[in-house]
Amino acid sequence: MPRLILMRHAKSDWATGQPDHERPLNRRGRTAATALGQWLRAQGHIPDQAIVSSAQRTFETFEGLDLDLEPQFTRTLYLAEPQTMMAVLHKATGDCVLMIGHNPGIADLAHSLVRRAPAHHGFATYPTGATLVIDFAEPGWGDVRQGVAVDFIVPRDLTD
Repeated sequence: MPRLILMRHAKSDWATGQPDHERPLNRRGRTAATALGQWLRAQGHIPDQAIVSSAQRTFETFEGLDLDLEPQFTRTLYLAEPQTMMAVLHKATGDCVLMIGHNPGIADLAHSLVRRAPAHHGFATYPTGATLVIDFAEPGWGDVRQGVAVDFIVPRDLTD
């Protein structure tokens, strides 16, 4: 059964004046990424494939997770709409896929992929670092449409 870990990048640093694609994480974002990586390992949510937007903040989020995994960085996920993200997901090959992207597309995708929303206050807004784990009953990624939310967390649950 395919499992998706759908993560919004951690908190970025608007003060740098960098163009949007090159904007890095701020200190809080780096702390959040590390905490999210620890949480993934503690919960046993270990991806075997990672598909990550090519933006600097998604790159740094992935790096902070400290996963023993070579990611696939793609510009296609940069500020992508849910339909574009689904097209990328339908081509996935791993059993457990981590996808890191941006709002509003990633939140819209998260809401469309679960039959029932997790009972967590952060799911509605999908803040930076929000991470949803979904299991699908379909045998392959090309067939997935909706699944069951297994877990959901936001960095404030881990760091505050």
